[in-house]
Amino acid sequence: MSSGSPFLAEARTDATDCLITAGEPLAGLQIRCGGAIPGTVAIPALLELVRKARAYDLKLARLIRASDGNEAVTAWVAVEPDGEGGCRIAVQNWQTAPLPPEDVGAVAAHRTAIDRTVAELVARLDAHQAVLAVESSAPDLAELAAAMKAGTGKPWTEFVGVEGSEHLQPLHWRLLDGANVTVPGSQRHWRAALLPQAVPAGPPAGFELCLTAEAPLPPPPPAPPPQTASGMPSNPPGLVGRDIAPVLRQPIARIIANAETIRTRMAGPLAEEYSQYAADIAAAGQHLLSLVEDLADLEVVEAEDFNTAPDRIDLADVARRAAGILGVRAQERGITIDAPKLGEHLPAIAEFRRVLQVLLNLVGNAIRYSPDKSQIWIRLEDAGARARVVVADQGPGLTDEQQARLFEKFERLGRSDETGSGLGLYISRRLARAMGGELTVESAPGQGARFNLDVPADLLASAPTTAQQQQNDHPDSRED
Repeated sequence: MSSGSPFLAEARTDATDCLITAGEPLAGLQIRCGGAIPGTVAIPALLELVRKARAYDLKLARLIRASDGNEAVTAWVAVEPDGEGGCRIAVQNWQTAPLPPEDVGAVAAHRTAIDRTVAELVARLDAHQAVLAVESSAPDLAELAAAMKAGTGKPWTEFVGVEGSEHLQPLHWRLLDGANVTVPGSQRHWRAALLPQAVPAGPPAGFELCLTAEAPLPPPPPAPPPQTASGMPSNPPGLVGRDIAPVLRQPIARIIANAETIRTRMAGPLAEEYSQYAADIAAAGQHLLSLVEDLADLEVVEAEDFNTAPDRIDLADVARRAAGILGVRAQERGITIDAPKLGEHLPAIAEFRRVLQVLLNLVGNAIRYSPDKSQIWIRLEDAGARARVVVADQGPGLTDEQQARLFEKFERLGRSDETGSGLGLYISRRLARAMGGELTVESAPGQGARFNLDVPADLLASAPTTAQQQQNDHPDSRED
């Protein structure tokens, strides 16, 4: 390989991308990256360049970046096929620099996000670690969740076994954060994470308890397929929601968590390119998990016997919760969510969980399609027999043709967006109609979009009682 300037190091690979020979400092970096000589190229950026040079049978040269765990390395590398299936490698302009210090706050925030993602039980605790509320969907945690719900007000450590501690009362939360625990009714090993609710210049006001298993729950043995009248097996509805989704949720969540661990360098220093690779893996995992959830919801809403559980709810409260859940995502892009203020109320008859699901979809779409540093409004309207929540954004808006296709299955808002399954609005409209309401849109190109969720109003809660009406008619009257 000829050049007008001297090379710092030369190396050779064979047709299987095995590094046969290498001079220093490339040889040392190969070893520190976990490779060997001879051995497969262990430097990801160099391996990618070698594979491209072989695939295209071209000489390629570019700046690569790598990390050995202690230093960041940059070098100009030229790779040329040798005509025998392998490549010749020449390295120059080798430079090293100390890795930047880790952002402790950012690492802690990402560790918290990972704990919440993979947790199979989440409980709210007060400042003394007493249980306030608990949520879990894991079958082997059902006994624990039931006991904690029945024993609210007691320390959470009374319901589990903390390895290495015989104290009856909870230890200081820092000693319990990361502790291994045993759970009655579960054969799996669990780790506890205590996430404090920080108060400026004071002790935590409460905690969030997350229990994470070291291994996923083994899937139950498959049930025999139901038989048709002719004795042949049939394919019943609910395959995704009943059989596939429960098996996929936790492995996908762990892929996301591991990718986030790599991306945030919690496992050790890492070059920026590799961190970006991990970010792509995490984003793909999030997309896959959302698709699984959407397909499971699709089966539910399209089932012939699907119905909702109506109850008396406050749409203002649901709207505030949706804004709070998605507030961090909006803040990352400088988007402001203007939600109903405390003190605003709009009684309705609907299922709380389903209304929240619809609003999360609407607000999430608004964040996705709104420009940075814009605003999203969530407004309440009393429409007589209907109670209405309006989600409006400052996005690009929709044409009449796009609005006509908006609520169809697998329609991604009529835009060339690569994220999302295209099922969210279809499912949301089905949910709204199942609750006796409707979901509509008003929009025009360049004027944003306004989504209207209507559900039956709670007229009894809205109407004043006879005594209240008399008091309103005669404000000076007083009861003796």
